[in-house]
Amino acid sequence: MSLSRTVLLSGRSIELTELQMSSTYAGMLEGYPCKPINDMKVSGLQRKAERAFSSAPVHLVPPLLAYPDRTAGAFGPVEVLPSVACAGLFRSTAVAPELDPVLHRSALTVVWFQAAPDVPSGEDADLALRSIRWEELAQDYEF
Repeated sequence: MSLSRTVLLSGRSIELTELQMSSTYAGMLEGYPCKPINDMKVSGLQRKAERAFSSAPVHLVPPLLAYPDRTAGAFGPVEVLPSVACAGLFRSTAVAPELDPVLHRSALTVVWFQAAPDVPSGEDADLALRSIRWEELAQDYEF
């Protein structure tokens, strides 16, 4: 059973089967959101997704950054990621047309950031998420 279905811009339907969400800056006790901190947050989320969903390749949807204050501190200007960090396992029909559609599917782990703790679904899913190039990134597997 899937948590949700999303139709990519390519027309392919994908199913979200597992999802992890967390507050992007949870546990940040000092400092401020800036490029070095965000780079650590993004790479940490990717590594966590690789461990949690090791059966599928991992793809990062580039996050939209906000720059609310151009004043540079010790680590550069304030740079803010969306408030919710997400990692999810998506599945769909096989990519390779020669594979038996009854025996094969494709999978991709996706890492992305979003403004609210909503499960992406249908055409309401973020445009960047719906723009994933599934045929290039996903991996086929046999049941």
